[in-house]
Amino acid sequence: MTLFDVYPLFPIDIQRSHGCHVYDQHGRRYLDFYGGHAVVSIGHSHPHFLKRVKDQMDKIAFYSNFVENELREVLAAKLGALSGYADYQLFMVNSGAEAIENALKLASFQNGRTKVVAFGKGFHGRTSAAVKITHDPSIQAPINHGFEVEYLPFEDLEAVEKALAKGDVTAVVIEGIQGIGGINEPSADFLRGLSTLCEAHGTCLVLDEIQSGYGRTGRFFAHQHAGIRPDLITIAKGMGNGFPIGGVIISPKFKARHGLLGTTFGGTHMACAAALGVLEVIENELLIENAAKQGERLKAELQGFEGIKEIRGRGLMIGVEFEFPAAPFRKKLMEDFGVFTGSSSNKNTVRLLPPLCVSDEEIEEFLGAFKACLEAVLETVSL
Repeated sequence: MTLFDVYPLFPIDIQRSHGCHVYDQHGRRYLDFYGGHAVVSIGHSHPHFLKRVKDQMDKIAFYSNFVENELREVLAAKLGALSGYADYQLFMVNSGAEAIENALKLASFQNGRTKVVAFGKGFHGRTSAAVKITHDPSIQAPINHGFEVEYLPFEDLEAVEKALAKGDVTAVVIEGIQGIGGINEPSADFLRGLSTLCEAHGTCLVLDEIQSGYGRTGRFFAHQHAGIRPDLITIAKGMGNGFPIGGVIISPKFKARHGLLGTTFGGTHMACAAALGVLEVIENELLIENAAKQGERLKAELQGFEGIKEIRGRGLMIGVEFEFPAAPFRKKLMEDFGVFTGSSSNKNTVRLLPPLCVSDEEIEEFLGAFKACLEAVLETVSL
């Protein structure tokens, strides 16, 4: 048997890691300013996180959810306290796409509708309903076209109101900050307007915080910069620091009943231990505050670099848009300077998503490599 070849891979096999650095099969060290799609929130191989997971493995790794698991209750309480959503409820799954699927089900159960409003350049996952609301028809199979989706642009509240006025929209789904789309942030006024319109029309507001959540933007969730409280919040990526876990944070207006949702592996003993380890490190090491501080420094330092058209984002979720295609730059930065960054559907934009624990020294290391690489690339392109 061979692997199903759906990913273009760089010839690098990561063997070990620590903090903000990873090491390949030849022992070469790389500075990780991508965090594996923003998954590595507290740093690679954090000792507290590893101890949490190892200690749990020695006790029990899994049992099905037809029996109680105290760790689920502890995790829900801890997450509620740190995120500011203590009065909400938590349903745990294994991935961001599953979180989106279950959020859409809850919305549809709540108001009996089927249409969804989503936004241009948005990305919400690759499973059936999640990929349908993702603004990329190239990854949608015919079987995914099971309900109506209307894609709208950011900042057009008039278009949103027109769509919701028909009374058939179950949910408006929006990322706190678009990740794969190129780090595009909806304004605070736009998010507040969405919240007001959804409330007025009986439509559920779903905030996709899968990439932008868990402290990455300098608040626990990106939408909290706008001061809103959505009906449903989807989480994953940084939640487990690499251990597969996701969830839906659910407003008190939703009433649970047995059989409404279900999962085999969601909220296992191991997953809860990993997620608790992450929250404990975020709290004890003040990583949300560090993300805000280091993000501001990064943006300020990058402003003066030649060849950059725009810098977007908050905290440690930053998009750098060049005046030329970004792919050659990313490749050279990795191969010649040993720095990982992320791509986006905006072909001129690189994403910077380092672990939230990134230090002053690592910021210096990154800026030096970035500047040297940019100078080398600018010699070969015409602006």
